[in-house]
Amino acid sequence: MDINLFDFYLPESQIAQSPSSVRDACRLLAVDRERKTYEDKIFSDIIDYLDPSDVLVRNNTKVIPARLIGVKEDTGGAVELLILKPIGEDEYECLVGHAKSVRLGTACIFGEGKLRAVCTAVLDEGIRHFKFFYRGVLMEVLEQIGQMPLPPYIKKQISKNDDYQTVYAKIPGSTAAPTAGFHFTDDLLEKIAQKGIQIIDITLNIGLGTFRPVKVQDTKDHHMHSELYEISQPAAEYLNNAKKAGRRIVAVGTTSVRTLEANYTKYGMFKPAKEETSIFIEPGYVYKAVDALITNFHLPKSTLVMLVSAFMGRKFTLECYEHAVRSGYRFFSFGDAMFIHGRYDYGNED
Repeated sequence: MDINLFDFYLPESQIAQSPSSVRDACRLLAVDRERKTYEDKIFSDIIDYLDPSDVLVRNNTKVIPARLIGVKEDTGGAVELLILKPIGEDEYECLVGHAKSVRLGTACIFGEGKLRAVCTAVLDEGIRHFKFFYRGVLMEVLEQIGQMPLPPYIKKQISKNDDYQTVYAKIPGSTAAPTAGFHFTDDLLEKIAQKGIQIIDITLNIGLGTFRPVKVQDTKDHHMHSELYEISQPAAEYLNNAKKAGRRIVAVGTTSVRTLEANYTKYGMFKPAKEETSIFIEPGYVYKAVDALITNFHLPKSTLVMLVSAFMGRKFTLECYEHAVRSGYRFFSFGDAMFIHGRYDYGNED
């Protein structure tokens, strides 16, 4: 598909630069994809749209302070790394700023020597492999010297690292947060559980794909980078039983969607797995696992707008986005949310 089909006008002033002071007090656009209608609500109203039989699936990944700013050992020149994922013992795949200056064997120093990284492989698109040298526990070192890897459209660092985590973040490994989950509070989750709604945790470690814009004109030429996900045995069993019983599976965020759809598409059911996926969901894809979706408002011409468009139709997605712009909704990571529900006729895609 032509990438311009997923473009829309967005004033820069509507790109949220900081989190809401009260997580569940942000705005919510409740969208019925069957009736092609939408309502302006507050996120805490989400509980009114959830049924006791629903299964709420969330991504419990935890963002690590993966942004490292240091110097090259030989020249003292500035260098910046974004840790993407482990590839071996103390060896990591990283995205490098001004990558041409980092060659095979280049050594970098971070945190006044608390971490030394030596380049072991040179790949395309600014990606390098590094061997890390440090004392103690790496995650503790990163907590001391690393920064939270905020998206480039957020212009300043946050005051507290927890502001860029969900309240249920548990499994360290992501270089970006599953931002649709930002809107949940412990109190709201307790109310959801009290209503009888089952909450299931899965994990997808968000990586490079979140930071990479679509640079091709035709979406079929876009390369999705792989990310590691995990679904446990109890989670898979519960989801399979829920599916058989006709219960609605509600995904919190596009990362939960990609995990569930990748797993179900591959196995024809939910299966316990710890593996990588590079699933790319765009219009023409028929959802098999997810029945309703909680998500933020995404970048123009992004793979995430395509994922939403596959779920509710491209024209209707853009109509909802245009309403959100006119109504002053806040966009992207720290922005407002959508809840998309209702049945969808995939035979009438636009």
